[in-house]
Amino acid sequence: MDARKIWKIVGDYCMLSLGTLIFALAWTSFMIPSNIASGGLVGLCAIIQYASFGTIKVAYSFPIINGILIIVGSLILGKGFGFRTIFVIGLSSLLFEVLPQFDFLLCLPDHPLYLSEKILVPIIGGLMEAIGIGIVISYGGSSGGSDIVAIVINKFWPVSLGTVFIYCDVLVIASILLVPERTFQDMIYGYVSMVVFSVAIDMVTMGRKSNVQVLIFSDHYKEIADFIINDMKRGVTALNAIGWYTQDDKRVLLVVVRKRELRDVTRAVKNVDPKAFMSVSQASGVYGEGFEEIKAGIKRPKKIWRH
Repeated sequence: MDARKIWKIVGDYCMLSLGTLIFALAWTSFMIPSNIASGGLVGLCAIIQYASFGTIKVAYSFPIINGILIIVGSLILGKGFGFRTIFVIGLSSLLFEVLPQFDFLLCLPDHPLYLSEKILVPIIGGLMEAIGIGIVISYGGSSGGSDIVAIVINKFWPVSLGTVFIYCDVLVIASILLVPERTFQDMIYGYVSMVVFSVAIDMVTMGRKSNVQVLIFSDHYKEIADFIINDMKRGVTALNAIGWYTQDDKRVLLVVVRKRELRDVTRAVKNVDPKAFMSVSQASGVYGEGFEEIKAGIKRPKKIWRH
């Protein structure tokens, strides 16, 4: 393993840690202190904590319930994903225990983060949770629970993560009415958080997976194509074309890359041929090797496990 791969792995786990921290803060700073339960497994664990009057904390029930789901996620989504899921769940459980001990991080009266308008709590909490989970998912992890269920479904069916989360969360949020002293208003706060989360999660995850289609017009197309193939590990298609003004045969390079990789393509083109012409357009859906898997709801043949 070369140094670049090592630094990539280190960077991935740093981002996983950041996403987990934001996700945990959404609950420990805003949702739980305000007795609000949004969806997902954490929402269910929060309801258990409320029903047990704080005896069964989220920090305890969260890793226990996630045990079986870790195994399921590892088998279906791969060992690498499973290990990252274990990392996120372990770190989340630790943060659920540690963060509430810092009073200045709690959204309570006479505390720095206190919000007099309670409706703002589920909005901020849902947004923070979406940002945190979005970062975690984008770097191959999961906080477990409905996140694993959503990603498994998304792997085989063309359904957005937000849609799956909505169906999984409705029942969890409604169950708060079973907790003594919880009201219809508490359930509505949970649904507010759910809506904010569902809208924001697609924006966060799709933002990182956004793709662009690039057409490159240059007499030095061979050098540019070699750079994209050898250095960026992306495919290139050379299209036959005719320059109508000169009637000369041309080659136009067609490249599809992640939006974050566009800067590297632009820099390479400029270094090789400053007079080159580029056309960049948004690609709403790119499926195939190196991008998203084709999802058509077709049953796949069962894998034969070799021992």
